[in-house]
Amino acid sequence: MFRFILDGLGEMFRGSLRYRLWLAGLAAIILWGALNYAHQAQEGLVVTGMSDQVSWGFYIANFAFLVGIAAAAVLLVIPAYIFHRTDIKKMVVIGEGMAVAAVIMAMMFVMADLGRPERAWHFLPIIGRFNFPMSVLAWDVLVLSGYLVLNLIIPFYLLYNHYRDREPNFKIYFSLLVLAMFWAISIHTVTAFMLSSNPSRPLWHTALLGPRFIASAFASGPALIILTFMAIRRFTKMQFSQSVITTLALIMAIAMQINVFFAGVELFTDFYNEGSHSASMRYLFLGIGGAGALQPWIWSALAMNITALVILMIHPLRNNMKYLSIACVLGFVGIWLEKGMGLVVPGFIPTTLGEVFEYTPTALEINVGLGIWAFGIFVFSLLSKAAIAVESGDMRDPTRTKNPPGDSSMENRKEENHA
Repeated sequence: MFRFILDGLGEMFRGSLRYRLWLAGLAAIILWGALNYAHQAQEGLVVTGMSDQVSWGFYIANFAFLVGIAAAAVLLVIPAYIFHRTDIKKMVVIGEGMAVAAVIMAMMFVMADLGRPERAWHFLPIIGRFNFPMSVLAWDVLVLSGYLVLNLIIPFYLLYNHYRDREPNFKIYFSLLVLAMFWAISIHTVTAFMLSSNPSRPLWHTALLGPRFIASAFASGPALIILTFMAIRRFTKMQFSQSVITTLALIMAIAMQINVFFAGVELFTDFYNEGSHSASMRYLFLGIGGAGALQPWIWSALAMNITALVILMIHPLRNNMKYLSIACVLGFVGIWLEKGMGLVVPGFIPTTLGEVFEYTPTALEINVGLGIWAFGIFVFSLLSKAAIAVESGDMRDPTRTKNPPGDSSMENRKEENHA
C-alpha cells in the first residue's frame, strides 16, 4: 500500500508541459485567493458585501451549489452498479474524485464565510458542543464529513486493487457504494432542510425546496461531468464509450425539465395570489422600490436554463457534441445563478422588519471564491491523473507480474467491460 501511495503521488505531478502549466496556473490563482482571504481574516467580514441584514452571500451561495455537484456522483454509481452498465464502471472513480473536490470546496466556502474561523472547534464533537441531533447544522457537518470519507475510501480501494492487478471484493465495495448512494441524497436534502427550517424566511420555508435541490443537482452535476469527460477523452489516453455521455445527457435532460417545472410552480404560487410571503420573490424578479440588484442574475439564469432545456429536449441536438457542450455550460452556469445568488441572498431581502438592504459581492469575495474553485480543480486534476494512470494500465505494482490463483486479470476485466 505504501508503494501504491508513493507511485500515485509521483504520477500526480508527472506529465507533459501542458499539464504542468495547467497546475502552475491553478496554483497562481490559489495563491491570489489566499492573499485576498488573508486580508479578509485580518480586517474581518466588513471588507465583504455582507451585513447584519444579509449575513449570507457569495460564499454560502457557492456552498449550496457545490453540495449538489458532490451529490451528482451518484448518477454514475447507480447505472454502473445497480443497472450493471459495464461501460460506465471504469468512469465511477472519476466521478468520485469530482465528489471529493466538490465537498472540499463546499467546506472551504463555509470556512471563508466565518468571521472567526479559528472558533470552528466549538461545534466539533467531544471538544466542543456538537448539538446533535437537535441542530440541523450538526447534521450537515455529519453528512458532508461522512460523504467525503466514503468518496475517499471507495476509489482508493478500487484503484489499489487494480494497481495490484486483482479483482476487488464485490461485497466490500458494493456495500460502500450503496451506502454512498443514500448518503449522496442526504447531503443535499439536509442542506435544503438547513434553509427551509427557517420560518421567518418565506422564500426558503417551503416543502418544495428539498426536491428542487435534488433536481437542480441532477441537472448541474451531469453537465459538469459531461464537460469533464469530454476533456479527459481529448487530452488523455483514457477512452470510454460514447454511451456514457449519452446516458448522462439523458439524465440531465429529465432533471432539467423537473427543475424548470419546479421553478414555474413557485412563480405561479408566489405571483398568482401575491401576499407578504411573496416579497422576496418580487424583489428577486421585479425589484422593490427601485432596488433590484439581483434581477440580471435571475433573468439570466432563467434564460440559460430554458435554452439548455430546449437543446436537451431535441434529440439530434442532444446527440451533437457541440450543442450538448453549449447546453452543459448554460445549464451549469444557469443553475449556479439560480440556486446560488438567486436563492440564498433574496432569502434575506426584505428583512423580517420589511427593510430592503441589497447585497453585491465585492471583488475580494470573488477573488477568494476563484481561489477556492482553483483549489478544487487542482485537487481533482491530481486525483484524476493518478486514477487515469491506474485504469489505463500505466501504473502497476512492479512486484505483481502475475495474478494469484482465482484472481481475474485486468485484461480480462477490460474485455468484459467492452463486451
